[in-house]
Amino acid sequence: MRKIIVLEHISIDGVIQAPGGPEEDPSSGFAYGGWAGPYADKIIGTALRKQMNSPFDLLLGRKTFDIWEPFWPKHADEWPGANTATKYVASNTRTSSEWQPSVFLNGDIPEKIAKIKQGHGPDLHVWGSGDLLQTLIKHDLVDTFWLMIYPITLGAGKRLFADGTIPAAFKVTESIVGSNGVIVVNYERAGAITTESS
Repeated sequence: MRKIIVLEHISIDGVIQAPGGPEEDPSSGFAYGGWAGPYADKIIGTALRKQMNSPFDLLLGRKTFDIWEPFWPKHADEWPGANTATKYVASNTRTSSEWQPSVFLNGDIPEKIAKIKQGHGPDLHVWGSGDLLQTLIKHDLVDTFWLMIYPITLGAGKRLFADGTIPAAFKVTESIVGSNGVIVVNYERAGAITTESS
């Protein structure tokens, strides 16, 4: 079975919107695009590159796909895996793209993603894709959260757990602290929540 791994740059207050640049996603008047840049260092870069170079396919929301589609084909030297990976795109409006291989999913998205998880192939990496994330979390489809937590609060913006979560336990399988205070932590599912008995 394939795992769904959510990889996100996230602020202390849970914002995941536009860490990469001012024009990445200014929706709803978000004014802090590119907030992750000042915290870059070799430690975090090495951890990020390790994830980017592992075997994966991509599971993306349509908005993230629209941002990536014109960018990554022109920057294949920076991340060749983005171009060679199969890109599964949740969209009710798009059905095709010249950026291949791409598969567009519509209709019952959770059911279709659950079937993809049951198939063969590499793990499915989710970057950005705030709306799709809420669907994945609601339907208990996420296996791992690989988070880069930045020492910054943004006050507003798209949040990782915008629609809440289901009760679930996780275990930390890796953690790294960068020189600028960014914490990289890998949370893997660890079954049901247990409580201390009285």
